[in-house]
Amino acid sequence: MLMSPEQLAAYYQEACEIELQAFKPGNVSVYADGHDMTVADFRLSAQVSAMPLCNPEYSLGEKIYYAVKATREAVGCNTNLGILLLSAPLLQACQIENAGLGLRDALHQILVNTTVSDADWVFRAIALASPGGLGDSPQEDVHSQASVTLTEAMQIASSKDRIALQYLTDYKDIFDFGLLSYYNGMNMWASKNWSAVAVYADFLSRFPDSHIERKYGNQFSGNVAENMAMLSKALAGISSPQSLIPLLHSLDQELKAKKINPGTTADMTVATLLTALLQDNWHQKLSY
Repeated sequence: MLMSPEQLAAYYQEACEIELQAFKPGNVSVYADGHDMTVADFRLSAQVSAMPLCNPEYSLGEKIYYAVKATREAVGCNTNLGILLLSAPLLQACQIENAGLGLRDALHQILVNTTVSDADWVFRAIALASPGGLGDSPQEDVHSQASVTLTEAMQIASSKDRIALQYLTDYKDIFDFGLLSYYNGMNMWASKNWSAVAVYADFLSRFPDSHIERKYGNQFSGNVAENMAMLSKALAGISSPQSLIPLLHSLDQELKAKKINPGTTADMTVATLLTALLQDNWHQKLSY
C-alpha cells in the first residue's frame, strides 16, 4: 500500500502530537514538562525529523540516521531516538510494493530484510543521539562498524531494550496489545488523546520500562506497574476520563520527583498511535 512521503510525514507528526496531548505520568505532555525537556522540543523534533524519516530515497538505516541528525541539530538533545527506531520500519512498510499484504505482513518483510549497512547507519544514529546506557555491548558496540544486520543487532540488545525486541517479534507488543488498548479507548471515549493515555498506562502496568531499568535497575518497576494498573482500572470504568486529571497530576509529580521517566513506554505509545493511523488508512484504501 504505497503512500506518499507527505502523507506519511503527516501521519507521523499526528501520532507525535497526539502523544504530547496525552497526560502520561512521568513523561512530557501539554500538561507538564519534565526531565529538562519541553513540549516545544518534542514538537520541533517531530517536525524536523518527519521528511528524513519518510524520504523514499533513503534506506531504513539512513532514514533513522538523518532523522536523528535533524533532531540533534534542532533541539540539541535526544528527544526521539526510540520513536524513530520504531517509526522508521512502519513508514518503510508503506513505501514498498507489497502485493496486497496487510501492514503487519509488510512490516515483517522490512524487518527480515534489514542489512549490515542499515545497522551501520543506526549505530551512527545512536552514537549521535547519545542515549544513556544504550548501544554498549561486548558483541556489537555502536562506536564501531557493524558486522551484523540491523535486526541481528536488535536481537543482541533485545533482552535489555523493549524497542529492540519489537524488531524480532514484528511489533507484537504493539499489534497484539497496544492497538487493543487504543481501540478500546476509542470505543469508550472517541478521543485519540485519552486512548493514548490508556495505551501508556496499559503498557506500563504490563511491561517494565527499559529506560527506567537502564537507569535504576528494577527497584521502581513494581511500584510503577502497581500505580499504572490502578490508573488502567480507573480508566476502564469511567465515561469521562477528564475527571482523572487530579490523579494523573499526582502520579506525574510522584514520578518526576524521583526522576523516573518511562521514556520507552512513551515511544511505544507513539508507535502504537502511528500504527493505528497507518492501518486505518490502509484499510480505507483497500475498501475502495
